[in-house]
Amino acid sequence: MAVRVDRRAVSFGLLGLAAAAAWPQAALAQKAAKPFPAWVQQFRAKARARGVSDATYDAVFAGLKPDTSVYAQDRAQPEFTEQTWQYLNRRVSDWRVATGQERARQYAGLFSRIEETFGVDRRVMLGYWGMESAFGDVLSNPAHMKPVFPSLAALAWGEPRRRRYWETELLNALVIVQRGWGTPREMTGSWAGAMGHTQWMPEVWLNMGVDFDGDGRISPFGRPDDALAGTANYLVKRGKYRRGEPWGVEARLPGAFNTDLADNKTKRPLSQWGDMGVQTIDGRSLAGYDEPARLWLPGGPGGPALLLFHNFYAVRSYNPSSNYALAVVHLGDQIMGEGPFVTPWPGGERALTLAEVQEVQQRLTAAGFSTGGTDGRVGTATMRAVRAFQQRAGITPDDGYASLQVLTALRQGR
Repeated sequence: MAVRVDRRAVSFGLLGLAAAAAWPQAALAQKAAKPFPAWVQQFRAKARARGVSDATYDAVFAGLKPDTSVYAQDRAQPEFTEQTWQYLNRRVSDWRVATGQERARQYAGLFSRIEETFGVDRRVMLGYWGMESAFGDVLSNPAHMKPVFPSLAALAWGEPRRRRYWETELLNALVIVQRGWGTPREMTGSWAGAMGHTQWMPEVWLNMGVDFDGDGRISPFGRPDDALAGTANYLVKRGKYRRGEPWGVEARLPGAFNTDLADNKTKRPLSQWGDMGVQTIDGRSLAGYDEPARLWLPGGPGGPALLLFHNFYAVRSYNPSSNYALAVVHLGDQIMGEGPFVTPWPGGERALTLAEVQEVQQRLTAAGFSTGGTDGRVGTATMRAVRAFQQRAGITPDDGYASLQVLTALRQGR
């Protein structure tokens, strides 16, 4: 995991990526790049300077072929555009909430230790875990996971735009092997090298990781102890997460409120928001509260209004997207038994239930549209199948969102 834009292109909580245009591989690599074997020999000096032995270096690069398919993925743009309510409906799903509640019970002791050690609320950790790897469920899925060294080597060798970044991450991965924390075989992840339960990039593994299970090594794989504790460590050290503070509250705006003030940027004391007529959603006054907060209308005027505190932005430090951070905290809240936002979303609709999502997947599969499974989780394959069906059935917009309209049309055999 890392917070840079490079990492967010690989999160499982975000939208899938489209295949890029079919550029010749050579055209995607830097024209001046040396042949890969020559580059490997030249790069050895940088690895030595980071303390990587020749034995480790040779073990990693022996027979390694660069995975040049990553060039297309690095240049791909998001395939789907979602409104915020759709983004939340797909991620804060019945499957994720139910599975999260099961994991909360299963690992209650671990979450208590994390809260005691780092002060990060378990609902935040459950939100990350669900968003990043579906609670570890995707880690053994070859459709999502691939060996990271062929990917990082290809990017460090042939990606000219961010070469220094990719070289540094490749060196970080080599140092991890040198320390005995991981082997090239077990280090699998996204196309850009994000690994494990909470999708660490090598830099985060190396610098923020915690041996929380006491086995003498740090690993984002296997038991979730190290992954979750390392992510909590990241939130505290880099996000400046504050123990015991909420992420925010839903608010109620007065009728004549200037919504331009809800810019998710300007901090004002809660009392000042209160002077403007803002209240909590249940009508409580904000008078007398000096805590600074930003106001955000994620769905635009008329939808939920959120007063965001410091810890919301601590959560967002893991990924510079307010929608992502909102999904993390909202998923965590629902896992812990809280309900949806009180104010309805403009133009929104309820999310499909788990059974309804499975029905959509089953009917799409029967109609010849591959969804990649019928488990009730909506990933990129299901969204592509939904969009193909929308196009055939004449449903607009053909946005890939599994809506009530799509379910109805499938039941009608359109």
